[in-house]
Amino acid sequence: MRKRSISNVRRFGADGRKTLLLLLLLFAIPADDCFAQAPPPPVDGHALERVSPTIKKRLATRFSLGAFAGRFEETPLGAVREAVGEGTIQHRGDAGDSIYWLCYRRAQHRLWVVSSGEMGGPDHRVTEIVEELAEKDTEASTDCAIVPEKFGPLVFDGKLHLGMSRLEVVRALGPPSKSDAARMVYSHAGKLADGFDETAWLFLRFREEKLVSMRGGKTTTN
Repeated sequence: MRKRSISNVRRFGADGRKTLLLLLLLFAIPADDCFAQAPPPPVDGHALERVSPTIKKRLATRFSLGAFAGRFEETPLGAVREAVGEGTIQHRGDAGDSIYWLCYRRAQHRLWVVSSGEMGGPDHRVTEIVEELAEKDTEASTDCAIVPEKFGPLVFDGKLHLGMSRLEVVRALGPPSKSDAARMVYSHAGKLADGFDETAWLFLRFREEKLVSMRGGKTTTN
């Protein structure tokens, strides 16, 4: 009876070590492969419908992350991922409502590079980018990849970046299509040389007169 008990203990010990090893291997899998990273913050779907497209100049045609230069509706998410060397392309939704995105963080900054499942095409070209600045480091979620410092700042159209004052934004872009105490909206609609219709937007949010959130995007339709 005693020998059988010892044998059972030994067998349990071996099985327990195998189980522990499997658990260690499971938790060694990178978090990106286990959990989807936070999706971009939602936007009011009717926001543009309430704003007249008063901006004549084209908006959100290009962006830069440090020395990396991209163009809306032309640069694929994969090119951004390859340049940065970090991040995992995420996906949510079906058909025309689906989106693909990359999520990054750096100190208090949180950045989403987004492709509409319909407008971004099969190679998931960038159609929108969102960047927010949290009040404290602890408010920036840790479920996004860390973007190296050399890929900052994010700049829209060679002039717009977080930290600008309201006055600096107006000097750079002109009067907004709509504004209130904490927000500005720039809306553009125009026809391209090839006859396609272009819609572009910038949603800006301020805190203590400093730009702390910007959302820029563009779509082209026929």
